[in-house]
Amino acid sequence: MATRKYSAGRLASAALTLLAATASAVMAARQRRSEEVRLQERQLELEELAIRRKALAHQQRMQWELLARAIDDPSLAAVIDTYDKSIPAERRRQFFYANAWYVHLFHLYRAGILDREELYRHLREFFQSPIFREYWEASQHMRGSLNEASEEAQLGHMVDGLVRDLDEADTDEWWVVGDPPTD
Repeated sequence: MATRKYSAGRLASAALTLLAATASAVMAARQRRSEEVRLQERQLELEELAIRRKALAHQQRMQWELLARAIDDPSLAAVIDTYDKSIPAERRRQFFYANAWYVHLFHLYRAGILDREELYRHLREFFQSPIFREYWEASQHMRGSLNEASEEAQLGHMVDGLVRDLDEADTDEWWVVGDPPTD
């Protein structure tokens, strides 16, 4: 009888050990599957981001090509020219070029190549040009049509503040004017 109890105890102990090992193996397999799913989701997110960046780069190239044609050919520029017609044609061409630079910086920001502070610093330098300032003023009506919640409108407001700061600055050291935003 003692042998039976001893054998039954060993059998129960072995069964519990086997049950614990099985439960542990099942948990480890679930964790591996969960980790694999998480990694697959992350890989899809990264692939989507790469596709988006590639599309933005393509869009920027296309915009530049179209704008370059407009800069080179006044008959094509007339298609997109919404500036005041009292502005001389040469100045409007310069505005198209200024717009190309602004859009270039905007796309660098959207692609994550520049952060908001770096964008601000580049724009602070561009606004040392009287032509760039004139372009900004002449294009105000275009920015006024943007959705206020859009990223482009918010950046436009940031730039408007930068221009005000530059205009009100009591220093010739333009590179220290204003408070660059921090992301």
